[in-house]
Amino acid sequence: MAKIKVTFLPHNREAWAEEGVPLIRVAMEAGVHINASCGGEGLCGKCRVLVEKGSVETGKTERLRREDVEAGYVLACQARVKTDVVVRVPVESGADASVLNAEASPRRTARIKEIDLEQLKEQGLFVPPVEKKYLEIPEPTSRDNVCDMSRLVNHLRLGHDEHRLEVDLSVLRKVPDTLREQDFKVTLTLARPVRRECGRTRIINLQPGDTTDRNFALAIDVGTTTVYAQILDVIHGRVLAEYGDFNGQISFGEDVISRIVYAEKAGGLEKLHQAVIQTINKLIERLVRRSGVSPDEISTVALAGNTTMTQLLCKLNPRYIRRSPYVPAATLFPPFRGVDLGLEVAEHVTALVYPCISSYVGGDIVAGVMGSRMYRSEALTLYIDIGTNAEIVIGNKDWMACAACSAGPAFEGGGIEHGIRAMKGAIEDFSIDPNTLEPMNLTIGNVRPRGICGSGLIITVATLFEAGVLDSQGKFDRSLKTPRLRERDGVAEYVMAWAPETGIGRDIVLTEPDVDNLIRAKGAMYSGYVTLLGEVGLAVEDVERIVLAGGFGSYVDLEKAMAIGLLPEMDPDKVTFVGNGSLMGAKMSVLTNRIREDVVEVTKKMTSFELSETRSYMDNYVAALFLPHTNMDLFPKVIERLMQRNGARRAAARAL
Repeated sequence: MAKIKVTFLPHNREAWAEEGVPLIRVAMEAGVHINASCGGEGLCGKCRVLVEKGSVETGKTERLRREDVEAGYVLACQARVKTDVVVRVPVESGADASVLNAEASPRRTARIKEIDLEQLKEQGLFVPPVEKKYLEIPEPTSRDNVCDMSRLVNHLRLGHDEHRLEVDLSVLRKVPDTLREQDFKVTLTLARPVRRECGRTRIINLQPGDTTDRNFALAIDVGTTTVYAQILDVIHGRVLAEYGDFNGQISFGEDVISRIVYAEKAGGLEKLHQAVIQTINKLIERLVRRSGVSPDEISTVALAGNTTMTQLLCKLNPRYIRRSPYVPAATLFPPFRGVDLGLEVAEHVTALVYPCISSYVGGDIVAGVMGSRMYRSEALTLYIDIGTNAEIVIGNKDWMACAACSAGPAFEGGGIEHGIRAMKGAIEDFSIDPNTLEPMNLTIGNVRPRGICGSGLIITVATLFEAGVLDSQGKFDRSLKTPRLRERDGVAEYVMAWAPETGIGRDIVLTEPDVDNLIRAKGAMYSGYVTLLGEVGLAVEDVERIVLAGGFGSYVDLEKAMAIGLLPEMDPDKVTFVGNGSLMGAKMSVLTNRIREDVVEVTKKMTSFELSETRSYMDNYVAALFLPHTNMDLFPKVIERLMQRNGARRAAARAL
């Protein structure tokens, strides 16, 4: 789709957007502040702008006077770009232009990395672990009356260079009738070993006729909170349908520790196993219905999850994961039959479960390392999966070190007074007028705000810090004259949206304890990087590339994440986002057997460190409990921006 050019006056900022994007989102991406606190529902009427050239879809205009509409004014949250357009932001809708250009900078989100199927084919890596072969076999005669199975195997070996074969009993039972259903024209489904020279190819299914163009697979990320699944056309490498749902285990505890504790109770392990299997089966049913694929046409399912989720999936006792010396039941898993796990799939479907590294670095992280291709890179790479339990991998194609740290629930909206998950109504982006301290809130779905999600929290705190509303210790400057800053029960807070503008009927605020929770969470993450690097004799300055995985990596402003000290400071162009790394790795596993071969070597390279038992971790943690850090030399660009903006603020004050 062709991009549309949007020019904002009087700032002369240009931005590019796809047709149908609200003007206010384009402005936020361009670093142009427009006052708006209702989240984009057209309720507050503060985002009034003038369209001077080009056209937009105006949307709701009830909050504008008739003469304004006739003059070309629209609400930026309602107007959607249609053609190249020039928009003027009035003084009352935006910040003072003398300060704005110093205060605001365009959003810099991570470049999104996707699987390049053509590249896999060029490199000879597109060899699915489960393939189909069509055979036309000579019919038996009185002179050639060898048994059906031998006839089939001999013909397969003759034309397809298959020598080490084994046959599932379920296939053997099908052979006599299936061969004769279409005059000895059949399709075999073959499951490859990880290494051809070290294992046998299994014949797992037999179908009449030529069905080689119908080979499908499932890729599943088994997360602690959510489970995501895709159904893929293995022949062409296309995703036909995808869907996610909450993990049914949530009712037994929100984190892995509470679930391990529940699994220790009588019948607990069985209940947790059934809960996640039922969730997966519901997803499979939905995907099959959406894609029009017959369940019998699915050949493979790849699953990746953290160590606890993997053990509960396989119904393995997780008791010893949380007890020193933190030993999981298994880290490597052979191919299973999907039905043996409890999956509602055909009997022949092979289940590939990603291996784990340790009790707290699981198959989801291994899958992310594989999917991101970090393990093939020369560059020293920092791979981060940010969440309640944050996992870190550092290394390149020659070596890797990994660790996990408990960041707490702040990145998912937990522990924050008005924190919510990334859902409709969550404030996901924020800007502030440097003079009036009025907010610009954008919500998921452009509806009234209902709370603040993780990415919105990071951007909000960073923006308030850079605007001087928060200091380096996360405390509000109570001397600032604005009704947005107030004290309630002795606690300072910033009002992001007044009650009449929200979807919950009360003020949505950011409190000092909220900021403190975020600082502790980001401190745990940053100290994890520093400690892990220190254990291998390196420092954050040595990192050449960052790979982000997880729910909000594609939305959070990289500059803001660095401003609070969540990420090491580096060129945003060197940061890549892979989205759901666990799902990406599972997807790669069903598309290419080479990944399964490589993953064995990768797990051998990955050295796991227990941060809680590393002496320097706590020292690094305490040092990181500031915005962005006690050692400001690590964040020279943040210092430069703060100095620039303070200078602009002083210049504006003199002009007044």
